[in-house]
Amino acid sequence: MQESLTIGQLAARSGVASSALRYYEQIGLLRADRTSGNQRRYARSELRRVAFIRISQQVGISLDEIREALESLPAARTPTPEDWTQLSKLWRNRLDEKITLLTRLRDDLDGCIGCGCLSLRRCTLSNPGDQVADEGPGARLAVRR
Repeated sequence: MQESLTIGQLAARSGVASSALRYYEQIGLLRADRTSGNQRRYARSELRRVAFIRISQQVGISLDEIREALESLPAARTPTPEDWTQLSKLWRNRLDEKITLLTRLRDDLDGCIGCGCLSLRRCTLSNPGDQVADEGPGARLAVRR
């Protein structure tokens, strides 16, 4: 089995564009060795890091937070399941909150779309007179429940 991957191979295997992989490397999310011809070579374990980056982004984790989390993993060896478990604990509460919010949105969306906004007094997306502006941006009534 091949020990390392070219950037094209990593892109094909991960489904991430080469330009994104170069950016991830530039900001410290990925590591690559260089050949004598200055070509990037990625360890196969970088595939797992790319998958972690992608799924983390999909649930709303910023690249800065992802980098911080990845920096907590050992650099000299492939992370163990225990390493990944420890890392996942960092975001567990935040992800649980996001799941709750998404579930509420899913459950409320049918009624919201179906009502045609005929009941604006009860609508959590409506904010007449910007009454809850002091609580922050966005749909504050929907978030606060």
